[in-house]
Amino acid sequence: MLNVQTAYVEAPLVDRAALRDAQEAGDVLEAYRVLQTVYETDVRPLLAEFRRRQGIDSDPIVAFRISGYAERVATERLAAGSSSGYPCA
Repeated sequence: MLNVQTAYVEAPLVDRAALRDAQEAGDVLEAYRVLQTVYETDVRPLLAEFRRRQGIDSDPIVAFRISGYAERVATERLAAGSSSGYPCA
């Protein structure tokens, strides 16, 4: 989920004209550079602010740990017994 959010924020940052020019010129290195510039842009503060404005924890990893979800699911799976996940297996 975090990677999807990051990609969603980064996508509009791509200099599409520069990318198109590089593609049309067959300049793979320039196209790579255009995309790499966006990839190296740190959008984490923007995402954290967005989450704060939505009223959720700005750090999704901290929120996940605080929620106790992993422990709860592990306990439920142990209680359900061990199986392969396939019927009749």
